[in-house]
Parts: sequence; structure tokens; C-alpha cells
Amino acid sequence: MILGRKRRKSTTRKVIDAELDRISCLPGHVIDQILSCLPIREAVRTSVLSSQWRYKWYTLPNLVFDRRCVSARGSQDPLDIENKLLKIVDHVLLLHSGPINKFEFSDSGQDFVEGIPGNEFDRWIVYLIGRSIKELVLHVLAEDEIYKIPWCLFSCQSLQRLKLACCWLKPPTTFEGFRNLKRLELHNISMADAAFEKMISGCPLLEYLSLIEPDGLTQVNIHAPNLKFFSLLGDFVDFSFYNSFQLTELSLLFDTQSNQSRLRGCSSNLLSYFAHLPHLQHLDISHHFLKYLAAGDVPVPVKLPTTFVNLSFLFICIRFNDMKEVLAALCLLRSSPNLQRLEIIADYKEADVHLTLGSYCWEDTFSGPAMPIQVRHVGIGGIAGIKSELDFIKFLLMYSPMLEKMIVKPVEYARADLLTKLVRFRRASVQAEVIYEGKDSS
Repeated sequence: MILGRKRRKSTTRKVIDAELDRISCLPGHVIDQILSCLPIREAVRTSVLSSQWRYKWYTLPNLVFDRRCVSARGSQDPLDIENKLLKIVDHVLLLHSGPINKFEFSDSGQDFVEGIPGNEFDRWIVYLIGRSIKELVLHVLAEDEIYKIPWCLFSCQSLQRLKLACCWLKPPTTFEGFRNLKRLELHNISMADAAFEKMISGCPLLEYLSLIEPDGLTQVNIHAPNLKFFSLLGDFVDFSFYNSFQLTELSLLFDTQSNQSRLRGCSSNLLSYFAHLPHLQHLDISHHFLKYLAAGDVPVPVKLPTTFVNLSFLFICIRFNDMKEVLAALCLLRSSPNLQRLEIIADYKEADVHLTLGSYCWEDTFSGPAMPIQVRHVGIGGIAGIKSELDFIKFLLMYSPMLEKMIVKPVEYARADLLTKLVRFRRASVQAEVIYEGKDSS
């Protein structure tokens, strides 16, 4: 009976333990997903839970190495952190078994290391290519001023996503592109026009392309039949789109202040730039790019020959004391009959507000579109109450019969009678609500 009681207790304990440890009973791919949500450091520590968990982290498909890998209780000296991080990466790669879908090494802009020797990246890249890596993210300052990507990476045809930062890309002459790449993100990279153009044209499945502060790019033709998203933030780069008819989202933030000479003496870019982008749904034009579109000696067109029938969102920065920019913005509006949401930022400094435009005829400048604008929500920020701003708002209210809400956010130095003038404008939509978010609003 004593033995029986002991057996019953042991059996009960096993049943309780089994009920408490439900995670260990989950399918392998579910456990992998759970471990992937943990920092590498915590995932490795699960090996001490039990003999059953000792090797589970060995097959993690996604490996992310960042500041969380190093204990916050240790030394905060960048050199010590760097050495610990390098040892962690080597240790994990040495013991890892199974496929590696994603490898990410990033400081996330925290600069917690002073600089990783370039040969360390070289070793990891060679190893990952042998494991048919699908996603590669490298974002950290190398020991040298800029890290040169080794040629072997350009032979990796298993890549589906590639994100590189602070690197120099110079592919070999035999490079024909990444045949399976769908997403490409290049931040603070250095690359020549011809090499970049050849790389993009050699990625037939590319759907997502993001560039931030690229160096060396000046004028590039993009051939990407499956490209759906393109974003550029940085200095002026002249892009032309050919065979990119699937592009639906375009975001451009250019600084053309240092490239004024390139804007003189050329024809208007509005017609040529958007000629091959018929399916745009989301268009973001920030800072000085509108000036580039309106540049040239020929008049800005009233309407584009190809209508943006799919465009539902438009964000534009306008310098309202530059009539060519105003005309370019009006051209985009007249060419977007199905626009649902419009966001506008007045893009000038306080001193620029006092610059006056030459006289213009309201009927000619703000003539109505061939089809009413279907926009429902409009946001206008940073306005000061100058005549061209008010005329633009008047245009929107007159020709937007579906308008539901317009939010106006003036600057602190806006003219005192701005609100009074706004409420007097006639509205095509009987349900249009104009919300004034100024200091004198109540």
C-alpha cells in the first residue's frame, strides 16, 4: 500500500507537470515561432529549461542580432559590447542546424558599437550564402568608413529580401541580378548609376524598393515590371520609370536646393515623369520635388494626358508663393478624379510669407476640372493666409461635391482674418465641414 501510494503520487505529479508544460507539447513550427519572438539571448537561455528544450533554439529560422543580445547589466563600453556581440553571433552560427530564412545584424541607429571589422561581415555572408539565406539585413557601421559588400553576395540567388545600410555596392561585371528578390532597401549606400540600373532590371520579381540618402546616384532608369512600391528620401536623383506599370505607391522626398542648376532650361517634367505610371494609388510628394515637376520654360499643363483613375491618396508640399508649384499641384488634382484623401503642407519659412506673387487671373489659374474632384477628406497645414493659399482652398471647396471634412491648421503667425475668410467660401458639398485648428478657434 505504501508503494501504491508513492506510485499514485508520482503519477499525479507527472500529470500535473504535463498539464503545466503545455508549450513543450506544441508542434515544432509553433515553438519556432514563439522563440522567434524572443531576443536571441532569451531564446538561447531556454536551453536550460529541460533536456527537451536544450536544442530547440538550434533550428531557429530567423536570427536577429541587436542591442538586446547583450546584457544591460554588463559593461557599457562599446568595445566590450562589440566583442560580446561578435562572440554571440559566431556561437549561434556554429551550433545552428536547419535552414536560416532570415539573418539580421543591426544597431537600429543606436551606434552601440564603434565599428565591426569588415572581415567579420565577409565570414557571415559566405556562411549564410551556403545556407540559402532568404532575408539579409545588415545595418551597422563597419570599422572602415564604409563597408564594401563582397562579390560573393551577388551570387546568392535565394535572396527574397535584402536590406543594407552604410555599404558600398560594386557588383562584378558578370552580375545579372537577383532572380528571386522581392524587397530591396538601401540606406546610406554608395553605388554608381549603371550598376544600380543593371541590378534593378535583373530583379524581375522586385515589388518593393526603398532608398534613403543614396550616394552616387544621379540619373537612373528603372525597369521593374512587378514593382508596386518605390520610396526615395535624400538628395536629388532623377528617376525615369519604364516598364513599371504595376507601381501603386510612390513616395518622393527630394532636396533640390543644391541642384538648382539642373532645374533650369529644361521642359516640364510633369508629362514625362508620370507617363508610365497609370496605376498609382498613393502619391507622396514632399519638400522640393514639386518644384522639380514644375521646372522648365514651357507652361505647366492644365491636366495630364493620362488620368490617375486609381489615385486615392495624395500628399504634397507646396510653396504657395511660387505660382508654378501651385499650377503643378492643380494639374495633379485635375488629373485625379477619384481622389479620396488629400494632405497639403505649406512649405516655406516665415520670411517667405511676405514674398508676393505677381498678379494672376482667378478664372484662368483656378479653372474648374473637367470632372468634379471626388475627395472626401482634406488636411491643409502650415498656411499663413496669403491670397494664393486662400484661392487654393476656395478651388477645393468649389469643385469637391463629395467633400465631408476639411481640416485647416494655420501657423502661429497666420493673418488674423484667416478664419473669417474661410467661412465665407461657397461649398459644392452641403455636408462639407471645415474645421479650423488655430489659436483663435473656439
